[in-house]
Amino acid sequence: MRDLIVFGEDFGGLPSSTQHIITRLNPQRRILWVNSIGLRRPRLSASDMKRAYHKLFSKNTDKASMATKVQSIPSNMEVISLKTLPAPKFAWERKLAKSWMASQLAPTLERLEFNNPILWTSLPTAADLCGHINESSVVYYCGDDFGALAGVDHKTVIQHENKLTDRANLILTASEAMQQRFPACKTQLLRHGVDYERFSTPAPRAADLPTGKPIAGFYGSLSNWLDYNLINQTAKAMPDWDFVFIGRNELGHNPFADLDNIHLLGPRAHHELPSYCQHWDVSLLPFILNEQIKACSPLKLMEYVACGTPVITTPFPALKPFEDQVNVVNDSKQLIDCLSRHQRLTRCQSHSVANESWQQRSQFVDWLLELL
Repeated sequence: MRDLIVFGEDFGGLPSSTQHIITRLNPQRRILWVNSIGLRRPRLSASDMKRAYHKLFSKNTDKASMATKVQSIPSNMEVISLKTLPAPKFAWERKLAKSWMASQLAPTLERLEFNNPILWTSLPTAADLCGHINESSVVYYCGDDFGALAGVDHKTVIQHENKLTDRANLILTASEAMQQRFPACKTQLLRHGVDYERFSTPAPRAADLPTGKPIAGFYGSLSNWLDYNLINQTAKAMPDWDFVFIGRNELGHNPFADLDNIHLLGPRAHHELPSYCQHWDVSLLPFILNEQIKACSPLKLMEYVACGTPVITTPFPALKPFEDQVNVVNDSKQLIDCLSRHQRLTRCQSHSVANESWQQRSQFVDWLLELL
């Protein structure tokens, strides 16, 4: 069973689909996880400067970062961070970043005795390393439309992705929309799974959930793909409901109306989420139908389904397998109507995703990797 070098986001915290898949692979497969090498250049902001400083001056094998503390590292995995130029644009920058990363990787690969490993990258910006770390095969896992993803240097990242598409032996995509963008001869659809046991097993109610009113809730990044006008209009029209939002604000400002019934609880660890979504009355997916949402398959959709509570959502393509279980709205009037009759809404059938676990997805990936 061949070893695996994985370029993903910083390990730990709220697990991405990459983490869900990789951590459930056969434990006999040794894995070197490389923390994020970036998808955009740092901006002149306090958060970006702090992150850049940490990336440049922390120890290479620093596993004690705040993110990594949240999620334990499997025994068959080692996690490292590389110093690099995030999202290099010009030819000289790309050459420098490639050489810098390869030179840092070399002693670790030698120490671990990784011979002809498989290179798996979920970040297009690892493209220039292809052919320079003695890998036997290249897998590109495309979980997002990087040409539309918020907070990304789109033009630069797409240039990297085009090269990665050429060099990859296997491309895995999380949705049909993304699958259509790549050569059919080497592209395989890999739908998201779900931690079914975690989200279907009854969890205690979170102590900081508001009480006394029905709750409509959402968890995930508070970014530009949410329809804040829809949310604010509905919350203003329904003071007898509480609207709870869990997640990090990525906008730099508060997009919500100043209303007593809108509650921003901040981010929570992944294992804590069932204590919220199992106990609110309705789960929300209030997306704007932009290019990113058209291509995405949000992890929370299947987690909401596993909880079994009603889901109210704006329309987007990834809903298709669940269209008979969710309640679709197009404007605030329809959302208000749904909430007014929430006890009669279509409920999600938790058992419908019982056979869609991340473990099953990882077993399929293990099989694919052995074919390379």
